[in-house]
Amino acid sequence: MIELKGKKAIITGGAGGIGLAAARTFTKAGAEVIIADINETAGLKAAEETGATFIRCDVSNSQDVQKVIAAANGKLDILYNNAGVYWNGRDGRITEIEEDNWEKIIAINLRSVYLFCKYALPLLMKQGGSIINTASSAGMIGIPNCDAYTATKGAIVQLTKSMAAEYGRYNVRVNCISPAAIMTPMVKESNPPDSTFDENSFLNLRTPLRRYGTPEEIADLACYLASDQATYLNGAIIAADGGITINGDLSHPDKH
Repeated sequence: MIELKGKKAIITGGAGGIGLAAARTFTKAGAEVIIADINETAGLKAAEETGATFIRCDVSNSQDVQKVIAAANGKLDILYNNAGVYWNGRDGRITEIEEDNWEKIIAINLRSVYLFCKYALPLLMKQGGSIINTASSAGMIGIPNCDAYTATKGAIVQLTKSMAAEYGRYNVRVNCISPAAIMTPMVKESNPPDSTFDENSFLNLRTPLRRYGTPEEIADLACYLASDQATYLNGAIIAADGGITINGDLSHPDKH
């Protein structure tokens, strides 16, 4: 079993989805967890369930982020930049995205990573630690009709690499998980019942494992990256997608 005993972690977007699964997994592994999330109701519920500390935080707001970092009281071992949004109906083709929506998606998905890393790194550099960033298959392959989301996730992939090169000398490891088709509330909302998305075709044609992934599977991977068992992993971009990004565009789906 992976252990995080004695480690202190910040998980952004920890009130639901993958973040909540990570809060459960990290606390079970022995970590002291701070959940940073803008959803106060869900955040307080998550804290009560897991034993974590909840701090309401707009992850795109510098003062809010600094308040979360200050709550670590000078010691931090793990930063899990998990918060992010995909806005169905407001994201889309570059020519169709409203400027305000573009700026907001960039702020939540990318500025948040900048802010948390900027203010957390001085603590992590004291004794070494782990930063785990969240990208997406959209940061690794071309996915149409979500250009703002794709831009942020591609940037996170490259930022992970440059930070890994810059801060490895301080024993700070920076890695990135790129999930796809993980069944979370955000994924459900991105494919409303009246959409043209064909779920069965997607699972049979595009996903080699023929199923969705679970938040717990991503949380387990994040826990490993945060642990002392992953001390030689730095700058890794891990596609946790069941093989979607290497599958190509199949013309004859296997229905068996």
